[in-house]
Amino acid sequence: MKHWIMFGLAPLFLLTVACAKAPTDKLTAAEQAVNDARAAGAPAYLAEDFAKLESLVANAKKEIAEEEGKFAFLRDYEKAEQLLTSAKADAAKVVIEAAKKKEEAKVAAVQAQQEAQASVKTTQALVAKAPVGKDRAAVEAIKADAEGLAASLAEVQAAMDAGDYLAAQTKAKAIQDKSQAVAKEIQDALAKVGGAKGKKGK
Repeated sequence: MKHWIMFGLAPLFLLTVACAKAPTDKLTAAEQAVNDARAAGAPAYLAEDFAKLESLVANAKKEIAEEEGKFAFLRDYEKAEQLLTSAKADAAKVVIEAAKKKEEAKVAAVQAQQEAQASVKTTQALVAKAPVGKDRAAVEAIKADAEGLAASLAEVQAAMDAGDYLAAQTKAKAIQDKSQAVAKEIQDALAKVGGAKGKKGK
């Protein structure tokens, strides 16, 4: 009797397994979650975590493809489903964390922008005092550098407007460093002029 029951249940078992379908809905949901993380700035602010998300989805796709290459009644998508579930859950956390990192970067970018603006303003004030003598060409070059720095501030603002706060920080820091270098050139020139006048006075 038991044998007959087993033979009767066997086709039902095979039919159940054969009905296993690829987790397309879960794949779509996981891919959307990864896209949300990308939109939140994860590639820039949480590059390692974002790479893991992409890896989970890629591995899930690989699993699905391998299972689809088998006979229908042998397919098992459990591992792929687990990977996709993990990807979706992790992506939600990454979105929240990326938003925090982006806000922190925004605050830092605003500060860097203000410091760059102040540095350029100081340099421009020094340029107005730059001595004009035998080194007229050098002074003109310094003035051109100062004007270039002022124009570069627009690039910082453009990066801020685009929400690319890391780029804004980098550009602002470069402007500040260059501005300080130009200011030092002018201060050195003023010091030389002052020293020369002192010698003549004697």
